[in-house]
Amino acid sequence: MKTQNRRSIFKKMFAGFLGITGATVAANATPNSSVDANGKEVFNVQLEQDIPLFSGATKFAGMVFVAGKGAHFEGDIKAHTDHVLKELEKELIKAGSSMEKVLKVNVYLADLGDYKQMNEVFKGRFGPNPPVRTTVATYGGVPGNSLVEMDCIAIAN
Repeated sequence: MKTQNRRSIFKKMFAGFLGITGATVAANATPNSSVDANGKEVFNVQLEQDIPLFSGATKFAGMVFVAGKGAHFEGDIKAHTDHVLKELEKELIKAGSSMEKVLKVNVYLADLGDYKQMNEVFKGRFGPNPPVRTTVATYGGVPGNSLVEMDCIAIAN
């Protein structure tokens, strides 16, 4: 089974479990918030349509799950990493959390050769006790031609 197929299967399984997908926000997307019957607060992203494309962040049971954020502009890995971390922080604050409350980060690199430079920007962004982290290089690149994409799980309050 190809790596890309395994990733697609995992993303579908994970999305079904959490009710979110790891898609990247398009430039003209607009967020809104709602709470479902189970108490799950969802920060949806819509693309000029009535049905949300995916949830940018979901709060449930005292946790915040933030969907993958990428950088969709020309730039190097340091600029992309800085942008992505700022986007994660915006989502966390909107959901009532912060970078210091992040428990887990997944980092997806378009090129594993960017690992050291990504680390230089990543270091210290989550306070004195950094979260656990998984970093992988993606087969075929990161969606939207970003050099890096990150998602995270944090404590809500």
